[in-house]
Amino acid sequence: MKRSQNSKQSDLESNHHLVESFSHPSSGLQDLPPNPYNKYAWLIGEPIIGDDVWIGAFTLIDGSGGLTIGHGVNISSGAQLITHSSARRTVTARAYPNVDRAPVDIGAHTFVGSNAVILMGTTIGKHCVVAAGAVVKEFSHFPDYSLIAGVPAVRCGDVRWKDEI
Repeated sequence: MKRSQNSKQSDLESNHHLVESFSHPSSGLQDLPPNPYNKYAWLIGEPIIGDDVWIGAFTLIDGSGGLTIGHGVNISSGAQLITHSSARRTVTARAYPNVDRAPVDIGAHTFVGSNAVILMGTTIGKHCVVAAGAVVKEFSHFPDYSLIAGVPAVRCGDVRWKDEI
């Protein structure tokens, strides 16, 4: 489908307006701590982030429970890497007083698609693809070269070409 120049310009203006509205003082996002990856990404705690990593806008990178992101990883816009959960504390009316935390490890050269969610305790191998919109359950483990997709996310393939396997 071919799009007109006017349509493309309209999309650019809409995207610009969206970004500007998120950076408006009323949004509260100007209080996010600065980070070297993307001014519209939120980094919590002290994640260990390898070289040559790209992090898209509107991502949540939660290093409060321990997070390692390998060299050359690409984290698309809207993705969330979460290393904590307050669910147990909430449903017990705080009879369980703790916020649970467990580290997440993302292997080198892994691609995390837009709006994917990776929950605490997860290990994702090297050279993996986590599909857009996937929800990776707590304490999941995936080997190198996995194609990971779905809700809940499962290993549904291998990203290597047939002659590489």
